[in-house]
Amino acid sequence: MDTRPDLLPSAHRLTGLLDGVTDDHLARPTPCEGRTVSQLLAHIDGLTAAFRAAADKDFGPLTDTNPDAGGWPEAPSGWREQIPARADALAQAWVAPDAWDGMTRAGGVELPAEVMGLVALGEVTLHGWDLAKATGQNFDVDDATLAVLSGYVQGFDTGGTPGIFGPAVEVGDDATELDRVLARAGRDPQWQA
Repeated sequence: MDTRPDLLPSAHRLTGLLDGVTDDHLARPTPCEGRTVSQLLAHIDGLTAAFRAAADKDFGPLTDTNPDAGGWPEAPSGWREQIPARADALAQAWVAPDAWDGMTRAGGVELPAEVMGLVALGEVTLHGWDLAKATGQNFDVDDATLAVLSGYVQGFDTGGTPGIFGPAVEVGDDATELDRVLARAGRDPQWQA
């Protein structure tokens, strides 16, 4: 991979969204079918730790187990402090050039590290959008991240990947590039809580 994407903007965007999440939001639905904001926060908490471990090639329970195998729990009690710290650690870990080399694992799946870095970027960004939509916040993506994600989602099966992404959603010719990325990842850009 010639140019490695920077995960810092997406991690910072996600962290900024957390400030807008109130306790009243926790029971709200999200674009992740059947999941509440609290459950989405728990998922984000786990994935930020797992993808940091994947970057560091720190193999063990964080990288070798499916985080959703036991269902989607509620957010941990310290999520307001823990998720920002983990999101920053995740993004910082992927700054290291060797994070992108060789093979690595996350969620029990082994992939080339350069692919896993894209998966991490996608997870942080797409779940950031999920959180923003569920809590009534605005969401935007910087041009560099959007360009990387546009290429990344083109490899997705339009029929979806069970347990990971839903089937691609149709969007009009006038859809924004962000809407196209979301739709290819099985999200309805017009979703409302």
